[in-house]
Amino acid sequence: MAIQAGEAAPLSQSGFDSVLNRLGVDQEALWSLLTVETRGFGFLPDRRPKILFERHIFHKRTGGRFSDRHPNISSPSGNGYLGDAAEYDRLAQAIKLDHDAALESASWGLGQVMGFNAKKLGYQSAEAMVDEFCKGENEQLEGACRFISGNNPLKTAFTNKRWDRVAFFYNGRAHAENGYARKLDHYFTLYRIKGCPSVRTRIAQAWLTYLRYSPRGVDGIIGDGTLAAIVAFQQDRGMNVTAELDDATFEALKNAAS
Repeated sequence: MAIQAGEAAPLSQSGFDSVLNRLGVDQEALWSLLTVETRGFGFLPDRRPKILFERHIFHKRTGGRFSDRHPNISSPSGNGYLGDAAEYDRLAQAIKLDHDAALESASWGLGQVMGFNAKKLGYQSAEAMVDEFCKGENEQLEGACRFISGNNPLKTAFTNKRWDRVAFFYNGRAHAENGYARKLDHYFTLYRIKGCPSVRTRIAQAWLTYLRYSPRGVDGIIGDGTLAAIVAFQQDRGMNVTAELDDATFEALKNAAS
């Protein structure tokens, strides 16, 4: 199975609000989790879901039978990451060895849900979950919602903003190595002070990214990178250059990206 680019629809306001209400958490808390997990966006510029392939999981799910000959994708120890699109090269190697175990050994999309959780979360298989996640961030956030809702200690910690416990239940015992709890607390505090990301801005940034205008991140905040990308897009389309995400620019982006 080669993972094909899907619709890759950006997160909608209704999709975010639906999960927010079901989880019963502060919006700053949910934004913090999403920011830390995938730097705020669930897709690569080529519209495939962001992934991280975990070679120690593949080792475990295949009984270690590939580890001697393929230590880059199967090993008792973790790490070995290449990042971004290069993770799909590692995944492709693993798929050739064991299709199902490979998909189960990667974390997927906006909430970085591990493939091996698929059936527990109500998907028929890891492949079925991946197919859903290729559609858009709403589907990816739904998967993260199922994961959190199905783990009562995690949901309680998330509701109470116990970041150390959230980090433990979401990322395992090694969470401290990457300062996961500290990052969650940082973004929660930042969003409380500065305000949360704008879904509308995120959508525009996603479209700009797909169109190869680099806004320097999909974070829902208009900065210099986003302004420069908007100007370049407006110039290329022969539009009135306003350097603003006005309704005309938003609609033009929507049509171009679709």
